[in-house]
Amino acid sequence: MPPRLRQATQLDLPRISQVRHGTAENRLLDPSLVTPAEVEWYLNEAIFLVSEDDAGIQGFVCANPQTGYVWALFVIDGAHGRGHRTALLNEAIERLRQAGHRQGYESASLLPFEGVDADRRRQARRGGFSALALTTTGALAELRVRAAAS
Repeated sequence: MPPRLRQATQLDLPRISQVRHGTAENRLLDPSLVTPAEVEWYLNEAIFLVSEDDAGIQGFVCANPQTGYVWALFVIDGAHGRGHRTALLNEAIERLRQAGHRQGYESASLLPFEGVDADRRRQARRGGFSALALTTTGALAELRVRAAAS
């Protein structure tokens, strides 16, 4: 069964938090960096979608229709390979296109740097993104990518 997408609600936030912290990709070392005000803004003013299957919410995406920035795109580790990431990204990019953007942008912090950049680049390419820049500071790296919204 293909993933079902819908608008996120306040009631989804506990599961969204589980998904966010249930992925090995782009671990958030300091959860206080994501403020309740940011989450509330995306929930009420931006593109904030969840992807679910019969087991419940498996992933989510947040994108800013004003800037074209994809703030978050996560699928819990146990649900990878079932189409959730692709469905979320495609819908977010379509909504950004409808908002007048030709491209969407994502930025991912990679910890540790060694070996992760190649994996992230492969994931980005599979998701329709292409690398714009890779910057490093010690063991930290940030990969900026873009996706054409056609």
